[in-house]
Amino acid sequence: MASWRRWLLAVLLLWLLLFLLLLCHFLDLRFLSPPRTRSAAEPGLSWAETRRLASAARGPMGPRRRSLGPAGASEEDWRRRSEDYYRRRSLEVLQRFWTGNLTVDMLGPRLQKVLKVQLSSNKHQVVYRGPRGPRRSGPQLYCDLKRRTRIRTVDGTEEPFSSLGWARLVPPRPLQELQAPQYRTCAVVTSAGSILNSSLGAEIDSHDAVLRFNSAPTRGFERDVGNKTTIRIINSQIVARPEHRFSSSSLYRDVTLLLWDPAPYSANLTAWFQKPDFDLFSPYVERRRLRPEQPFYILHPGFIWTLWDLIQDNTEDQIQPNPPSSGFIGIVVMMSLCREVSVFEFIPSRRRTDLCHYHERYRDNACTLGAYHPLLYEKLLLQRMNRGPPAELGAKGKLTLRGLGAVGCGA
Repeated sequence: MASWRRWLLAVLLLWLLLFLLLLCHFLDLRFLSPPRTRSAAEPGLSWAETRRLASAARGPMGPRRRSLGPAGASEEDWRRRSEDYYRRRSLEVLQRFWTGNLTVDMLGPRLQKVLKVQLSSNKHQVVYRGPRGPRRSGPQLYCDLKRRTRIRTVDGTEEPFSSLGWARLVPPRPLQELQAPQYRTCAVVTSAGSILNSSLGAEIDSHDAVLRFNSAPTRGFERDVGNKTTIRIINSQIVARPEHRFSSSSLYRDVTLLLWDPAPYSANLTAWFQKPDFDLFSPYVERRRLRPEQPFYILHPGFIWTLWDLIQDNTEDQIQPNPPSSGFIGIVVMMSLCREVSVFEFIPSRRRTDLCHYHERYRDNACTLGAYHPLLYEKLLLQRMNRGPPAELGAKGKLTLRGLGAVGCGA
C-alpha cells in the first residue's frame, strides 16, 4: 500500500513539474515576443504613427542600455567615444546643410527606413505628373514661387461652404490685406530645440511682425525666442485636441490665426469637409461666432498642395507624398506679406540637438531632418534662396529671404 502511494505521489509530482515547464515556456514567449505594430508596408501612416516609429532610443531621455564597447574599454570611455563620433557626424551633416549638399544617403539607417515607409504610403492620394529635379538658382526659385504661389483661404464661395453660409462667417478682409506699412521686416520663429540658449529674443522682437507655430509659448523663454507674436499658424490637432486648450489658452488670443489640415491632394473640399484629419470646422465656427473681431483663416488645401508641387518640381528625389510642414507653409505666407523675412532655426545652427521643441522634452532627430513631412527638401530649397551671410546659418540658424512683393521677374 505504501509503495502504491509513493508511486502515485511520484506521478503527481511529475505532472506538476511538466505543467510548470509548459507555463514558463508560454510566459517566456508572451513577454519576449515584440508587441504587434502596423506593418511598415501598410499604407496610410499618420504623423503621430510616424513619430512613434521614428522615436530615438538613445539620448538622455532614452533607456539605459548595456555597453556595446570593445572588450577592455570602460563604459565611460565608450560613451565618450560615442559622443565624440556623434558630434563629428552632426557637424558634417550641418556643414552640408549650410552648403546645400546634404543628401538622403547621409541620413542614418533608422531615418532612411522611416522615409521608405512614408514613400510607400499615399494616404492623401497624391498623383503627381509634373517635372522633377531641375536645380534652379536662387533668383529662379523666387520667381517660380512668386508666379505659382498665391495665398488662398477658405472664403465661403465654394461648396460645401457656400451652402453653409460661410461667406458671412469668414473674416471680411482677405489675409493678403493684412499687409501694412509696418510689415517691412518679419521674423519666423520655429519651435526647434536648438533655439534654446541662443539669446535671439531681442533680435526677433525687433521685427515688425513675428510668426510662431502651434502651441509654442514665449513665457519663460523670452531671452531666446522673444515675446512678440503677430501671427500664429496652427494645425487641426491644436483646435481638436482638448490638451491644447484652444478655446481658453491665451496663446491663441490677440493674434492672427492661420489654421490648416491635410486634405486630399485633389483638394476636393466636400471630401475634406466630410473627413478631415481632425475636426477643425466645428471649433472654427465656434471661435468665429465668439470672437468675430479676431482675424482667423483656414488655409485652402489647394494652396498647401501647390507648395508641395513646388518642392517636388525642384527636387531630384521623390519626396514624401505628405503635405509640407507648418514651418514651410508659414515661411511662404510671410514671404507673401512682408518685404523681408528672417527665419530662425528652420535650418539648424551649431546648437543643433535631438530635442524636438524648445518647450518640450521629446527627442528625435526626425524633427530636424523630416519623416512625415518632406522637411529635408524644404530646408535645402530655402537654403538656395538665402540672401543672408552664410556665417549666420551656423551662428544663428538664420535665413534671410526676400518678400515676394520685392521680387522683380520681368515678363
